[in-house]
Amino acid sequence: MRPVQKVGLYALVGIMAFALIFALLPTPGLDASQSGARLSGVQLRLYPSGDSNATWSFRAADVRNDPVAGLTTLTGITDGKRLLKEQVQGRFTGRETLDATLATPELTIDSQDTMTTRQARITLVQQCADIDLKGTEQDPVKIEQGQGFSAPTARISSPNTNGRIGKLKMTFGFVIEDSDPANSKYTAGLDATETCRDGKRVPLT
Repeated sequence: MRPVQKVGLYALVGIMAFALIFALLPTPGLDASQSGARLSGVQLRLYPSGDSNATWSFRAADVRNDPVAGLTTLTGITDGKRLLKEQVQGRFTGRETLDATLATPELTIDSQDTMTTRQARITLVQQCADIDLKGTEQDPVKIEQGQGFSAPTARISSPNTNGRIGKLKMTFGFVIEDSDPANSKYTAGLDATETCRDGKRVPLT
């Protein structure tokens, strides 16, 4: 397993270029699908410039970079997670806390560190919320650094919110910023029988 650290997309491009320098050299008549660099069995850490307190960590069976399109694609993803810098009394401790996990078969990262895929499950640990997101190639699931995530359709399972939501836009703090009420059906809050404690669902007492 080869470790790769990434401070924005350009750092990853640099690492991959060093690993496969000749793959990045322009070749007359070579299309984008044939250019770029490729690594296998990679552990990747992404430090998004637009979300300085967060780090994404992944293991990927395959990482491909397309320098023409400015895209990096990860496949065979496992152990996807979002980590936050721990603060105590306003000071960083140097440790990280688990904020969310991400399960998806494939992920594309652009030059702004925005991540897209056609389907994913995001689990918000502190809310014990599982959010299944589905999109299409034309309208994908989108994860935007420092903002949150969006999808054409989503299904939420949590202690106090459950159901289907159309055109979901949600923050990492589990706040619904936008949705399509005509294509949504969910319950929230009033009849909850569970709560979230230390990242685990427990019955209300």
